[in-house]
Amino acid sequence: MSHSNIRRALPDYRWEAVDLLAYKDAGSAPFKDVTRQLLFRTDALGCELRYFEVAAEGHSTLERHEHAHAVMILRGRGACLVGAEVRSVGPHDLVHIPPMTWHQFRANAAEPLGFLCMVNVDRDRPQLPAEPDLVQLRADPRIAAFIRT
Repeated sequence: MSHSNIRRALPDYRWEAVDLLAYKDAGSAPFKDVTRQLLFRTDALGCELRYFEVAAEGHSTLERHEHAHAVMILRGRGACLVGAEVRSVGPHDLVHIPPMTWHQFRANAAEPLGFLCMVNVDRDRPQLPAEPDLVQLRADPRIAAFIRT
């Protein structure tokens, strides 16, 4: 079965013929109120384009991996941790996540935070922080106040 090369946008940041998926398996990693949609998976390009949505006051997993991410915020406001930097983010902001860099996204209390994320089709699994990693991250008070585990 083939699908159209054009899939129209639907209300509430959904798209035709795109399933709304769980962010991760329950219990596999700490996160709160996140969904994912796989918009494109293209071997010819070697990448996937995904849309994640973090509900108000939700957060993604604190993790790192060997592959990089390219992120564009589409909806809402929140903050993200990338390495040693915590920044506010909003619509159309771009976030580069280098390989092996701790990162996490949080939505503010008023609205969801939705973002496009491009990654390699072939990529490694996320690594969660071990206790020594958390001690090192929490040594910076700004990061300690930001992260959720």
